Amino acid sequence: MRFPPRITTLGACAAILSALFVGGPVTASAATPPAALSVGSICYSDLPSQAHDTLDLIDAGGPFPYDQDGTVFQNREGILPSQGTGYYHEYTVITPGSPTRGARRIVTGEEVREDYYTADHYESFDLVDHGC
Repeated sequence: MRFPPRITTLGACAAILSALFVGGPVTASAATPPAALSVGSICYSDLPSQAHDTLDLIDAGGPFPYDQDGTVFQNREGILPSQGTGYYHEYTVITPGSPTRGARRIVTGEEVREDYYTADHYESFDLVDHGC
């Protein structure tokens, strides 16, 4: 399980609740995150090994090497698709030889396997393709 848990059926539940309480029609929408034009993609196999380690820690729910891991990512840069506060969380990808956290991060969304990798501290993001 990921920390925090990802919500994959919230859209469908909201539509059903809306229909029950408001009496409107039930409509379903895909639970796929919208693609941002400034977000690239990267194959899982092309990530550095430390990013694999970070993704494994996220799946296990920690423990994480830094106190900041798992905190809300605000998306102040506006590069990722616009979402409400608390939708994204950030995790450190350890940079060997760096005396600090370095610039590499994994940012997760609430959807299953909605993982973004940045090697330049939020200047650019690549959506991780877990199928390659």
